Amino acid sequence: MLYMFACSTRAMSVSVIIKWGGQEYSISSLSEEDTVMDLKQSIKTLTGVLPERQKLLGLKVKGKPAEDEVKLGSLKLKPNTKIMMMGTREESLEEVLAPPPENDDVINDFDIEEEVIEVENREENLAKIARRVKDYKVEELNPPREGKRLLVLDVDYTLFDHKSCAETGQELMRPYLHEFLTSAYEDYDIVIWSATSMKWIDAKVKELGVTDNPNYKITFMLDSAAMITVHTPKRGVVEVKPLGVIWGKYGGFYNRKNTIMFDDIGRNFLMNPQNGLKIRPFMKAHLNREKDRELYKLAQYLKEIAKLEDFSGLNHKHWESYQHSKAQD
Repeated sequence: MLYMFACSTRAMSVSVIIKWGGQEYSISSLSEEDTVMDLKQSIKTLTGVLPERQKLLGLKVKGKPAEDEVKLGSLKLKPNTKIMMMGTREESLEEVLAPPPENDDVINDFDIEEEVIEVENREENLAKIARRVKDYKVEELNPPREGKRLLVLDVDYTLFDHKSCAETGQELMRPYLHEFLTSAYEDYDIVIWSATSMKWIDAKVKELGVTDNPNYKITFMLDSAAMITVHTPKRGVVEVKPLGVIWGKYGGFYNRKNTIMFDDIGRNFLMNPQNGLKIRPFMKAHLNREKDRELYKLAQYLKEIAKLEDFSGLNHKHWESYQHSKAQD
């Protein structure tokens, strides 16, 4: 069944030109309902400069710099307005493997339950998903397989300790990673989705030996450009990973009933809370490598639920008790 989207009104388009590094970048895929953060995400896709590193000059509201949640329509931008940007991109793999800033997303995560009703079915969010379905280009590494479920995996802190320092990515790899993926591949197509650029996703999975393992295959990978921003009443603008992007592109294979997503950041499930399983973050690899068994246990959970025709009756919050009850049967 195809994932459908509805939109009763069509917002006016916004076109701007970003000036950075001696070049100009044209952006015309946004609407007045999109936010400054949406604009920053588009800029990141074109330039590689992360939103937190961007400073957009002249983008102001009542004399003050526009906040991320401000809608572009309220800025009254003329067509092809030129905006100067200051900021630098990540330059090396060493930066990716190095510790992130102290305001880590894992620490700042929040319980999504109270926010779900507010964002899951909002028209403006469904419209953003529809645009990603239309415009985002998926590069398939391997074709989808008929009859398989779908497993969507985050990278940082899910498969890989992004915070600790190490000489190689192998030292930071979560225990049982390859065994887990080998087991999952028997029943699931596997998709990697990380909130960074494809350049760095590709570098990380290659470092982990995931892309060329003979025992399993990755169907495709998604980067931050496939994400959308949503406005939550209590937390403001946040980025999320809407599974509707995948369902809209691959409706003949994947849907709400056969998809599960692992991520250590609960808010990434805001658009699809029923399909998300919040995994314990893998951190301090040098201390926890010997005792972390999360992927080992989750491989068993995936094997059990793969027997079901429909995942929608599951509560992944209680995956450990589900697994325990099945073991006693």
